Amino acid sequence: MLARPCVRPCAAAGWAGEPKWDGFRAGASVDAGQVVLRSKRGTDMAPAFPEVVAGAAQLPDATALDGELVVWDAAGRLAFERLQNRLARRGAGAARAAEKWPTHFVAFDLLRLSRTDTTGCWWWKSASTSPATPPADGATPHAGTAPAPTSPPPMSPT
Repeated sequence: MLARPCVRPCAAAGWAGEPKWDGFRAGASVDAGQVVLRSKRGTDMAPAFPEVVAGAAQLPDATALDGELVVWDAAGRLAFERLQNRLARRGAGAARAAEKWPTHFVAFDLLRLSRTDTTGCWWWKSASTSPATPPADGATPHAGTAPAPTSPPPMSPT
């Protein structure tokens, strides 16, 4: 499903949408203490984004996320050109670039958590407590949209 621009949130009643991020789609995983950061085409992105690797290292072992790498400028706008400039940097150059233009990983989906496959769970339900259940009206949500929950998920303190 392709994203389409709108002035204000334009999801139909009972549905929720996701924002379109101006970045690189990526997957991050931690297995046996090793962090893997790959593009949607399988390119190893870890050497260019050491700050993202350091953050992902704090995740529980056997965890995988799907998301987007993004950079914000000083005004708080997404800065795709800064992100593009980061790709060619490695080693000390990548570390210097991370200080000036840090990259953030915006997680879309928790695919696996401590060896538990969470792909069959609806986005508003806890993977550990709720099995996947189709919507009552039989609709099949498409990527980027899902039936809105009847009540918001509980917030956990950070």
